[in-house]
Amino acid sequence: MLGGTSVLIPNHTHDGVLPPFIPGASPSDRGAVSPYRTELADFAERFTGTAERKAILSGLVAYRRALRAVGITSGFQWLDGSFVEDCEAIRGRAPKDIDLITFSFRPKAYADTAAWRELVHSRPDLFDPETTKAIYKCDAYFVDLGVHPVHVVAQTRYWFGLFSHQRDTYLWKGMIEVPFTENDNDVESILRQEANDAS
Repeated sequence: MLGGTSVLIPNHTHDGVLPPFIPGASPSDRGAVSPYRTELADFAERFTGTAERKAILSGLVAYRRALRAVGITSGFQWLDGSFVEDCEAIRGRAPKDIDLITFSFRPKAYADTAAWRELVHSRPDLFDPETTKAIYKCDAYFVDLGVHPVHVVAQTRYWFGLFSHQRDTYLWKGMIEVPFTENDNDVESILRQEANDAS
């Protein structure tokens, strides 16, 4: 995994959110602060206890598959929003979508800025958050790791600041990081098995 090994996802706080850091851990322990790195299968096991959540996870897996189809095959994603909260307890409803940011390099076929810009404009299903939400239940954003480091830092600072606080309450909270790997076969297999068991 980029930047470290998988860690256990901490329990929700009494406010129903992931803690921004693990209480009592050393401040120098990078694995004890958000975003918490984990594998998608572990994330799925933790956060998909209802049919609504499984549908959102299926959308996330389909979105990741669509990104791979255009050549985006490396990096990582930050996962956040009500999906990683105890939404059912604190809001009295299931989450409606998952918020995510993909941090990756643009595909070699789109290394040229004009070609990349054309891909982004021609594929709202991958790069327009309203469209990705409608199709995949993913409020999805993209950070190109191939741009100048100053821009990567600025984008990371913006998204971390936004994603690390609840929109309505400004509550400081944690999020999840999963690797963007070549496939999600393990998670797709789990979802298929659960669908078969339910029918």
